[in-house]
Amino acid sequence: MGFIKTFVLGAAVAYGVQHITKKREDGSSILSDFLDNPSDLVNKAKAYAEDTASQVARSVKEKVVL
Repeated sequence: MGFIKTFVLGAAVAYGVQHITKKREDGSSILSDFLDNPSDLVNKAKAYAEDTASQVARSVKEKVVL
């Protein structure tokens, strides 16, 4: 059973690597976009995390008040 799990995990990792390195029509890939401008993606991720945290906090407050 451990062999099957390892095989499936390896196949998933291989597919993920293939997907992020696959060239699009414009000649770039997801990985090259990230490597060219990492600070922009980090800032977007921080903004998304803050927005999600505020939504969760608001939802919890609404449920506690009810």
